[in-house]
Amino acid sequence: MYKDQVVFVTGGTGSWGHELVRQLLKESPKEIRIFSRGELSQVKMEREFRDSRLKFVIGDIRDLEAITAATEGVDYVFHLAALKHVPICELQPNEAVKTNIVGTQNLIKACIKNKVKKVIDVSTDKAVDALNLYGMTKAVGERLIIQANLISKNTKFVCIRAGNVLGSNGSVVPFFINQIKELKKVTITDPKMTRYFITLPEAISLLFKAVQASVGGEIFVMRMPAYRIKDVAEVLIEDSGEKNIVVENIGIRPGEKLDEVLVSEHESGHTYMYDETYYVIMPTIDIPGLKEHYTPLGLKKVDFIRYTSADFILEKSDITLLLKKGKYLK
Repeated sequence: MYKDQVVFVTGGTGSWGHELVRQLLKESPKEIRIFSRGELSQVKMEREFRDSRLKFVIGDIRDLEAITAATEGVDYVFHLAALKHVPICELQPNEAVKTNIVGTQNLIKACIKNKVKKVIDVSTDKAVDALNLYGMTKAVGERLIIQANLISKNTKFVCIRAGNVLGSNGSVVPFFINQIKELKKVTITDPKMTRYFITLPEAISLLFKAVQASVGGEIFVMRMPAYRIKDVAEVLIEDSGEKNIVVENIGIRPGEKLDEVLVSEHESGHTYMYDETYYVIMPTIDIPGLKEHYTPLGLKKVDFIRYTSADFILEKSDITLLLKKGKYLK
């Protein structure tokens, strides 16, 4: 699919971007353009990969002119750029809106103008029944991406929605490991808190699968196991071999939920089981060609009211296996 194609990645210097590029290079693309604001991050990534097919472009998706110029001649776009840290978005809502909403709109305009084949927006469980500003901006971004299929003749737009990824930037596992080593304690917000859980290579593999299967206008939802934050902390403490590690409950931070949701009650009525790894949410608006594609597949509607992390919790033994797979345990 990507052989001899030009692929464009916004926010490509992050953890998702690194793994995405690593797997994309195996598909023999003509070029991969990494678009981000951080000069130092780009230099580090260029030195790490040392591949002439990677082209680094300094720019901001808030800048329509820059993103339009950068997407000229591009075939596929992966949209990873966002302000993602929940407390920061709560404290600086204007900045979150500029990047996550205005930036997404700029990308849509640029891709339509440059006749990109397909745009893949990587969204989050926090966009569902959004409680925090980050989730609200990502929910709006999803709507903009889906709606874009009605104003474009050449470019197809699709969303991929996932939960937390093990070891991604800002994720809880490396944070806990550092706390155990440096502070001899672990801070958790609430012992009942649950989150979805998947390794980064698995997430990117599933992402590729959805990109290939998608038509444009649907939201693919990764079927993900979940975990209690407290259990993850306990597994990491046990593995560390450290004694007398204190577990401190600090309370839920502004904008946080106890549990995350990947499919809402409103969405479940038009959500289908695609296969063993994906649900697919059909839009409420009519997008030409979408029903015609999916109706012959005979997909079954989901039998749940909502898909929440509280319903699919891993045992500590399963968490141990997953952390070993992610190379976070000794």
